Amino acid sequence: MKTISMLMLLLALTLPVSAKLKNEGRYDQQIQTKATEELRKRDRFKEVAAAVEDGIVTLSGNVELYIDKVDAEKKVRKVQKVDGVRNHIEVASSVHDEILHDQLSNKLRYDRIGYGIVFNNLTLSVEDGVATLGGKVRNYPDRDSAIAIVETTPGIKDVIDEIDVAPTSISDDRLRVALARSVYNHSTLQRYALDPQAPIRIVVENGNVELHGVVANNLDRQVAYTQASSVPGVFSVKNNIVIASEVSR
Repeated sequence: MKTISMLMLLLALTLPVSAKLKNEGRYDQQIQTKATEELRKRDRFKEVAAAVEDGIVTLSGNVELYIDKVDAEKKVRKVQKVDGVRNHIEVASSVHDEILHDQLSNKLRYDRIGYGIVFNNLTLSVEDGVATLGGKVRNYPDRDSAIAIVETTPGIKDVIDEIDVAPTSISDDRLRVALARSVYNHSTLQRYALDPQAPIRIVVENGNVELHGVVANNLDRQVAYTQASSVPGVFSVKNNIVIASEVSR
């Protein structure tokens, strides 16, 4: 009797699992048809295929840009009854890492979103087509703009976001404007204000300031530090500005 009871219990536990698996695969063909229809609406997804098993969609094939890989996944995730997506799409375009790094550095230096990049300090590395973005930015739109630049660059295979976004602060926003005026309006540093890539970057978080960028000489570096330190409300200033001659070595 005990053996029969155990068998009945095991059967009772097994039946719901089997029923669940059967139910999960119930809509696979419907999902695959709809996912394929959605992908065929865009020419950039013409080489992308969708396979479905138990509600999970696996994407494979090739696209020209990394952003196409991202968008294909987003589009399929919106299909009804999709439980998940495995994105195995490959980016077809290939560019040497050093060339990619130079291209992205130039694009990021001239990003004009919001205040531009004067209040941001981004770092970038590229290895095997994978771009890693780090550093600090003023807000999420600035971060999103930087990521969008990288995602739409031919040759990028993947993007790793390690950017630190400063907390929202009206006080810090006021400080940023005051610091930019104090630094860039000084007679010694005014020539840097004409450069759209903002050679002197001003990062502010909770009243603490970091100066980044490249200047022509040590005097300019010291003047920038003095001007930033003189702004009311600044708690501390860390001077990370480097001199151009040191960078080129």
